[in-house]
Amino acid sequence: MELTSSAFENEGQIPSKYTCDGQNINPPLNISGVPSNAESLVLIMDDHDVPKEIREDGVFDHWVVFNIPPDNREIAEGKEPEGMPGKNTAGKTGYYGPCPPDREHRYFFRLYALDIRLELHATADKLTVEKAMTDHVVDRAYIMGRYERV
Repeated sequence: MELTSSAFENEGQIPSKYTCDGQNINPPLNISGVPSNAESLVLIMDDHDVPKEIREDGVFDHWVVFNIPPDNREIAEGKEPEGMPGKNTAGKTGYYGPCPPDREHRYFFRLYALDIRLELHATADKLTVEKAMTDHVVDRAYIMGRYERV
């Protein structure tokens, strides 16, 4: 399985358009190679470079979406994918763009193919989604982008 974006390359710079300094909309994402036995997809975007004095765990969850149909091959720019929106660290649903407080941060867009649909309420947080995914991931892919405020 592969996750790519026409807006940035893996390990490249995320354009400011997709951040708190720009339009704060999600970048376009392309999905390929989803296994035929996938029943749903999960998309999680997070930042593990948060200073510990800001967040003790050092992680900020920017985007959580689960039960995305497995035949979905594109997440359009500025559009939420079909599926169930999960809650991000800000306590909201939907995309929350990069907004690093101190230096360049890495933002991981992780895509998981599952052999089930998750029986969770809308607004489940990342930890709840990850726990429910246990033993059901049939494939995974990611793309990482970097962003630093200037």
